[in-house]
Amino acid sequence: MEKPSRGLGWKYDLPGPYATSTIDPKIKQRPRAVVEINENHLELSRVTLKLRGVWIVTGALTATVAIFSTIDLFSHFPLKPNLTGLKELTSYLIIHVILFGLLAPYIRMDLGFPRNEPIRFNRQRRKVYFYQYRSNLLNPFGKEGWGVIPVAYDWDDLTLEAYRIYAPMGNGGLKEEVKISICKPGTDEIIDRVFFTDDIEEGEQYWAIVRLFMQQGPEAIPDFLHPSNNKDEFSSPNTEGKIIFRNPFDRLAPEVNWPAEMDLESRSAPAEAEQP
Repeated sequence: MEKPSRGLGWKYDLPGPYATSTIDPKIKQRPRAVVEINENHLELSRVTLKLRGVWIVTGALTATVAIFSTIDLFSHFPLKPNLTGLKELTSYLIIHVILFGLLAPYIRMDLGFPRNEPIRFNRQRRKVYFYQYRSNLLNPFGKEGWGVIPVAYDWDDLTLEAYRIYAPMGNGGLKEEVKISICKPGTDEIIDRVFFTDDIEEGEQYWAIVRLFMQQGPEAIPDFLHPSNNKDEFSSPNTEGKIIFRNPFDRLAPEVNWPAEMDLESRSAPAEAEQP
């Protein structure tokens, strides 16, 4: 069987679900993505949209400039416009429509992305549940392809992929990412690929914690890795332990709301009747 295809910038696959796992002794700071651990499941929090509010502000400023400039343009428009004037006005309006069309999907993502996109690893069921937000940039005003679409996959079918690519951007042009790919059982056909972390080292760290939990249970996870009860703040090693509060736009983001049936299933062990 051929290996599944990988995307642009792929460097290597992280250890498989059943590879031996150990916690890096250098970890001194509790990973803030770990939000819940118990006998049945471990939950990690993902934040796909790092700079929430940027597109909302950009869209508001663009709309304000467009409105006032349009008013100014019409105020100087002659009562009996000539052909040249009509062409200029038409071109001006077309440019604004195109600009709005380009901004619209990103504004919608800014408004629609949930506060976080958790993943629940259920040790008893050997399944993984993703609270996954989907977007369709080609159809910014439609319903299809937009919104939270929770999915569940078997633990055995997960592969963690490390990506590193250089692009004209900040941080020296280096962009890192760890993705989770899921193959159709018994084939090399990838049926889904989702975001895990935006840092390879962090992704390896979280993946080691998850594997240890799935292999040995919550008692194998050191106490300092267990989550705190405060969901609105976290200490950061980059600020010497000072409290960092969330972006105010994050507080306006949609709350996580799992479908009731999936919420119960992802938190619980299978009943005797469900046992194979």
